Amino acid sequence: MKHSVIVTHPNIEESKVNKSWVNELQQHDDKITIHQLYNEYPDLNIDVTKEQELLLSHDSIIIQFPLHWFNTPFLLKKWMDEVLTYGWAFGPEGDKLKGKKFRLSVSTGGTEKTYDSFVSLEDLLKSVTVSFQFCGLEMLPTHVFYGANDNLEFKDIQINSKQYSDLILQ
Repeated sequence: MKHSVIVTHPNIEESKVNKSWVNELQQHDDKITIHQLYNEYPDLNIDVTKEQELLLSHDSIIIQFPLHWFNTPFLLKKWMDEVLTYGWAFGPEGDKLKGKKFRLSVSTGGTEKTYDSFVSLEDLLKSVTVSFQFCGLEMLPTHVFYGANDNLEFKDIQINSKQYSDLILQ
């Protein structure tokens, strides 16, 4: 199975968690394609045909991002609006992604307790998951790292990164 990990982190070099996830996934480049949207489109001009071809060439699609103000980074929403088009991803003859596997991988600044006491992460991500399900993709469990803004132990990030990689490759 070929996996495409679409990374949407606006400043990956300063990230602890997302950068570690990418480093771990790069060890499996024979099975995993890492596609970093902010690196690919610094001008925010998305090549829709190229993105659609990338999606078609993979069996599994993973969207990886840090939660920003209880939402996705801007470029991910723009990418979804432009790439998941009517007649291609949904609507009449819009079945190009039907049957593919889909997963979210999300890091949060807040702790799990923060989200449990305020609003669930599942509720915050609903617009993304419903959009991909509407396009016919099969939703797999979300991979989450809570508390990315905390004083983290590097080994904890490494353990989570390995769990993430194993989850994709299983």
